[in-house]
Amino acid sequence: MAETVVSFVSNHLTTLLREEGSLLGGLRQEVELIKDELGHMKAFLKVAEAKEDDDPRLQEWIKQVREAAYDIEDVLDEFVLRDRVSKPSILKAIKSLRARHQVASEIQSIRSRIKNISEGRQRYQVEFGIDDRVTGSSTMNDSCRYSRDDTLLVEEAKLVGIDEPKQHLISKLLEGHDHQLKVISVVGMAGLGKTTLVKKVHEDPDVRKNFPVRAWVTVSQTCDFPKLLRDLIWQLHEEGKKPVPQSIESMTTAGLKKFVNDFLQQAGRYAIVFDDVWDVEFWNEIKFALPEGNYGNRIMLTTRNADVASASCTESQDYVYKMEPLSIEDSWTLFCNKIFKGDRCPDHLMDVAKAVLDKCDGLPMAILAICGLLASKDASRIDEWEIVQHSLGGELEGTGKLERVKRILSLSYNDLPSHLKPCLLYLSIYPEDYLIHCRMLVRLWTAERFVEWRERMRIEDVAWAYLSELINRSLIQVTGVFYEGLPYACRIHDLLREVILIKSREQNMVTVTTGQPMTWPSEKVLELGGEEIEETPNEVFNLLHLTYLSLCDTKVERVPKAIGKLQHLEYLNLGNTGVRELPVEILKLQKLRHLIVFQRVDPSYIDYGYHGFKGPSKLGGLLALQTLNTIDASSGSEIVKEIGKLTQLRELTITQLRREDGKELCFSLVNLTSLRELSVASVGKGDDYEIIDLNHHQHSVSSSSSCSFLRSLRMLIMRGRLETMPVWITHLQNLVKISLSWSRLRADEDPLKSLQHLPNLGEIGFSGSYQGERLCFKAGGFLKLKRLWLRRMEGLRWMTVEEGACPNLRKLVLSRLPLLEDLPSGIQHLSHLQELGLCEMSSRLMEKVENQQEESEDYRRMAHIPEIVIGFYTNDGRWRIRRLWGKKKKHSLPSTSSIPWLSFLFFFCFSEKFLMFSIFSIACSMQMQHSYLPPQISACEIMSSMITKYRNQFAHKST
Repeated sequence: MAETVVSFVSNHLTTLLREEGSLLGGLRQEVELIKDELGHMKAFLKVAEAKEDDDPRLQEWIKQVREAAYDIEDVLDEFVLRDRVSKPSILKAIKSLRARHQVASEIQSIRSRIKNISEGRQRYQVEFGIDDRVTGSSTMNDSCRYSRDDTLLVEEAKLVGIDEPKQHLISKLLEGHDHQLKVISVVGMAGLGKTTLVKKVHEDPDVRKNFPVRAWVTVSQTCDFPKLLRDLIWQLHEEGKKPVPQSIESMTTAGLKKFVNDFLQQAGRYAIVFDDVWDVEFWNEIKFALPEGNYGNRIMLTTRNADVASASCTESQDYVYKMEPLSIEDSWTLFCNKIFKGDRCPDHLMDVAKAVLDKCDGLPMAILAICGLLASKDASRIDEWEIVQHSLGGELEGTGKLERVKRILSLSYNDLPSHLKPCLLYLSIYPEDYLIHCRMLVRLWTAERFVEWRERMRIEDVAWAYLSELINRSLIQVTGVFYEGLPYACRIHDLLREVILIKSREQNMVTVTTGQPMTWPSEKVLELGGEEIEETPNEVFNLLHLTYLSLCDTKVERVPKAIGKLQHLEYLNLGNTGVRELPVEILKLQKLRHLIVFQRVDPSYIDYGYHGFKGPSKLGGLLALQTLNTIDASSGSEIVKEIGKLTQLRELTITQLRREDGKELCFSLVNLTSLRELSVASVGKGDDYEIIDLNHHQHSVSSSSSCSFLRSLRMLIMRGRLETMPVWITHLQNLVKISLSWSRLRADEDPLKSLQHLPNLGEIGFSGSYQGERLCFKAGGFLKLKRLWLRRMEGLRWMTVEEGACPNLRKLVLSRLPLLEDLPSGIQHLSHLQELGLCEMSSRLMEKVENQQEESEDYRRMAHIPEIVIGFYTNDGRWRIRRLWGKKKKHSLPSTSSIPWLSFLFFFCFSEKFLMFSIFSIACSMQMQHSYLPPQISACEIMSSMITKYRNQFAHKST
């Protein structure tokens, strides 16, 4: 962490010296000396941080470095900012002299501190034998590492839930008669039992019989590659009862690899396990020692890193097995086996036992560690168990039975590159089991300056890469994906949270107040979302370092002119507020990248869209903008023309677009060559929407800039009437999602013709989009379509799916199509269909579906669908859900736990609506995505249910 801080501050000082050198005057030399000394410390810190757990003195030294780096940054930033915002005057000159004198004194004090710290570095270099020229990833001494034997402790409890995955992996090892080398990678987070599972497979009699040459190699993080190869050679010779040549001790790495390769070429069929592989580089090295042969040889790997698994399994015959946590049932069995020797848990301990077990989240190592702790307690005294339950987090700070889990998770943390450590520690501010909005998270990382700039990359893309790496390392768990497969929501395991919380406290990175959420001390981020405020506090506009400001879900209705003082602001969220207009001072925010201002027109009914904001006439001057959500275009073509100047835009949401301004919008879109998400709503609502006229683009389709726009767009949402489908839609080769609401296209304007050959289209939502009687999905069309919603098309009588159309469709929802009296013709061709939803459909269609006989034609057409969900009203006006062939659900408003509510947002995948609005967006998604919900069950009702369930989460404020 300190290395990251020092690296950032050092880079910041370099920029400051370059851009503000004249302001610093005589202070410049002092600042340069500090920058140079911080640079000398960086390499030492990289290694020292990996050893800090061993010595409190080293911890204290690292803390001093971090605090000194922060102090120098704060002093200089404050000086430069005050100099910039002060108006020229004699008074300013006097104040500037005072400020300069004060800054000079503070800098000299910091310089003296850094000199003393540097002397400490030299002492520790000698004492710990650390070379400050070390580069690359952090290394650790053996005392920091847990023994790989620890991972096999799951054996002592006769790990449950292993038989099925064991047989599955054995079948993968033995299947086929191919003569190629086959690689099987088992991937998952620490403590899942990967080693135990693979060991069981490796020692199975059938495996031993089919693979006479076998070896087990433990790789681990601090891999000595030549030593590993020698160990492999020893095992191979011992397995074959052959003497080991003494010459291997003097061989080079290349010679050892050739020796292994030659040996295996002659040895016959082999199966080798490489356990605990940490990085791709290891695989890239070892694979050259493994010959293909003609015997069907096998390699198995265990890893926590998904990149390792994918890098090792590149051939068609290879296989990646993702290790999952134990089920609730298997976790309970393991828990009882360990503590009660397989007997039943006493009734008086049942509730507390389940609460403790819930902390483990199916992680075998965590279960065993907690079981070891509870086994030492008196089972007749519930108070002892309750103490463990309530102090489980604090127990991690000690050296008790949970130390094993702590060491495993700490190892994963210590292995992180320095730039990822603060990102992971930042998650300690979230409560247990908190579902974290990924897009919000990466923007917070960026605002906090955790993310390093990389050449030719957007800073947000770098932040997404950080998130991806943490996910691949199994430290962050994805709980929902967005429309393009990007993670939408995530969480961290409770036990990992306890570990990083300890580290955050040790480094003074979080503020702990009894009874209050954890906070991350920051002058850059201010989250006021959901607070009961009606106007922005004046104090906010004195926070000159602020980069991130959220006032979403407040009663704020205006933005003061003082907003112009926040010249470092990069993110401004006024979502779900009463703000309808922004002052001209907003144009002073030249670093602003994300501007979010909206409010739902009718919170009780999702089809009415959003209010946006009216921007200043020169809005196009905000050249750094990447997100503009939601701009009110009712003022005319000038504001639409300004949008065309925002060439960095990636997400654009427009509302109240007039028909006559469609042409201007098309011209503006040509300039937006990075645009990925576009949402356009015309003036009006429901059947009264005005026409959206976007058919002015086709004349320039061949131009290079237009092609860039057409290539970049991933999501398109249009809410309003269409006379025809825009011609340019057929050129959207990377479009993943499209939603058309209230388009009311005529019968001769079949929208499927424009969409059927788009190669990446995965999701379609039509609501009131088409007035024709027939829809036909042609053979060879919609090859990647996975989800399809058809809703409120009152004239639709027939639907046909030709053989070869929609071959990957997983979900089909038909809602309020009153004239559709039969199932789609050709539905039997949808062989991958997992769910069919029917909501408020005709009585004739419902009768066919519900009263079918097994020998009937309709039954045969539907027999392959695992689940059919029917939504309807009873005679007493109550809404009911009936499921055929699937698991029965309560016939009432679905609980949030029974709906995959973090899956793809249907009609409203705009930029994030987090905190309270996040819940509302998800609730709206439920209402649309699960079209079995009646219109009368509003998103607000669903939201109320969700808030009740997750009330503790939303009491939390990020910072």
